[in-house]
Amino acid sequence: MKYKPTIQKFYSLIFMVLLSWSCSSNLDFDQVNDFKVTPVIVANLTYFDVFAHEFVTNGQETSMAFAALNFDAFRNAFFKDNLVRTDLFFEITNTINRAYAIDLVLLNNLSQPIYTINFIVPASNGTPQVVTKTEMFQAAKLNLLKQTQKMGFRVVMLPGTPLTESSPGNLKLRSSATVYMEIQ
Repeated sequence: MKYKPTIQKFYSLIFMVLLSWSCSSNLDFDQVNDFKVTPVIVANLTYFDVFAHEFVTNGQETSMAFAALNFDAFRNAFFKDNLVRTDLFFEITNTINRAYAIDLVLLNNLSQPIYTINFIVPASNGTPQVVTKTEMFQAAKLNLLKQTQKMGFRVVMLPGTPLTESSPGNLKLRSSATVYMEIQ
């Protein structure tokens, strides 16, 4: 019977010796200085849907419209400091039998234009006319975007068949922003 406790003591001793050995290496805490994260964020930017009859007021065509919206994306210092590129994507669909010129105007804090993106949208001939465009902002052009405080849209109806309050169709804009950041 004394044989069993001796074997248990032997195995316990071996087990304790094995536990006392460990592997280690020098740790390099300076690696944290090389840490870099590059997130990509996609978000909706702006949207409008204007019906043909909205270009007619009291029986008269309104050939131009302008609207400005606050754009506060770059008021956050963290976002502004870590931004390296932005792609703005636009899709305009026209089902009105009239062509349009659309300008997206980026305005600074004094409401002065700093950058304009132009679109020519052909008249619908019974099928929707779709115009897409991607505008990329990097380096100096990105600095202009960072100054933006308001975003304005100027919609100009080009010559063509007169519209009435019963004219069908609409002019629809959808847009998104893809933001590339680098955080160190």
